[in-house]
Parts: sequence; structure tokens; C-alpha cells
Amino acid sequence: MDNALEVDRLSVDFAGHRALDTVTFTVPPGRLVGLLGPNGAGKSTLFRAILGQVDHTGTVRVAGGVPSYVPQGDNVEGDFPATAVDVAVMGRYGHRRWWQRLSRDDHAAATAALEAVGMAEHAGCTFGTLSGGQRQRVMLARALAHDKPVILLDEPMTGVDSVSREAITATIARLRDEGRTVLMSTHDLSDAARSCDRLIFLNRRVIHDGPPATTFTPEVIQAAYEGAAVMLTRPDGGSFGVLDDAHHHDHGAAHGHHHAPGHDEHHHQ
Repeated sequence: MDNALEVDRLSVDFAGHRALDTVTFTVPPGRLVGLLGPNGAGKSTLFRAILGQVDHTGTVRVAGGVPSYVPQGDNVEGDFPATAVDVAVMGRYGHRRWWQRLSRDDHAAATAALEAVGMAEHAGCTFGTLSGGQRQRVMLARALAHDKPVILLDEPMTGVDSVSREAITATIARLRDEGRTVLMSTHDLSDAARSCDRLIFLNRRVIHDGPPATTFTPEVIQAAYEGAAVMLTRPDGGSFGVLDDAHHHDHGAAHGHHHAPGHDEHHHQ
């Protein structure tokens, strides 16, 4: 397939509630795409549909099969009894049949992934003893070890410290430069407009989809957020941002469960 990700007329219903309505978009390789929208817009539900974790109508095609995935930090069990390198190596299970043991190369890939996100010195630390930002970097390392052409990041910057933010931002940029496709949901609209090649505004359906120059406008944001956003305009009128509550999750996420760091790759062989 020419595109890295193709979503065509995707709809998801939960108990009579339409969480996603005929969502359609395609993403070519080597793009960083920001997925934006208010709470309840269906961003996490879209990720779960792409991962095959929820029933849906419409079609999803992903280059390389099941994508790598980094869930929201507060959806990961902090007391998971494993070290950072144990979590990172879980990303390699998708490359093995259930009866196959992980190889030396798998462990080397996990170690390299931790190095890439600046967590090599914490490889032997128990996951639960790490800070929120460090845990998020370990989860990103797990995604790197999974080594897929498409990566889904669900609000990767929420609750992280400045050091982790810088490390995660640098890693995302490097992945894009390597030709990977990254779809990242975020509540930091101004940052997304600066860093992403493209923005998809979602509110159960695609409100607008395109480069920041044409999508990051007051009209598009007001249409997507339905008046639930606070507009911030600089004195020179050159830029603005939107404040949204990043501590709530959309309707679809509420139907999920907190899971251990290795949950996703275990279920996608």
C-alpha cells in the first residue's frame, strides 16, 4: 500500500452512543500528524479501532500490520512488577510466535530503545519506582522495540516533566525523519501546530484535516471544540492557543481498562 495508514468511513458505537461517525483519512509514510479535539471527541476510541480493540464499521489498513502504540500515561499500571528493560522488551513479542523465546537480538533491540529515549541508566529499575515522565519514556521505548512503520501516541506529553518532554519530542522527530508515520493525540494545540506536518481536528467526525497553515485557525478550532475552548491571542495577533482539560478521557476510553505495560503487543502476534 502506498499510504502508511488508511481509515475509510470508520464508525464506532457504544450502547447506542456514536463515538465515531464515518471517519476517513489517509496518511503517507514519514509524517507526524496531530490528532486534536475536545474531551469526548473519540481520539482514544479511534486509536483502539485502529488497533483492532473495538468493534467498528468501515475499514482500517495499516502498513506493517498492527501499529506500535503508547497509551495515555495514566492508563498504565504503575505497580506493574517488571523492570524498565522488561517492559521495553515486551515490544518484541509481536515478532515472535507464542512458543518462541526472545532472542539476544530482541534484548539488544530493547536496550537500544531505552538508550534512544534516555532511559538506559534506568534499565534495571522497577517500573513502578519511575516518575510519570520516565514511565512514559519506557513505554515509548517499548513502541520503538516493536519496530513498526506506524506509531500511535495517545497524549504522550500529559503529566511528564521537562526532561522527558524534550526526550519524547526528539524521539518523535527522529522517527518521522526515519520515514515512520506518527499519529499523536494531544491537548497542546499550539505545540502541535508548530511540530506536526498535518492536523486532524476530530469531534466524532473529521472536522478539518490539513497542514497547520490552513487548519490552525479560529474558525476551525471553534467548529471542533463547539465553544468549549478558551482562545488566547497574542498582542500582535500572530498566534493563538487553546486550553482544554487534558485530565479527562473520551467516551471510548472510559470503556477500556487500565492495563500492564506489555498488554498490547501480547495480543497482536
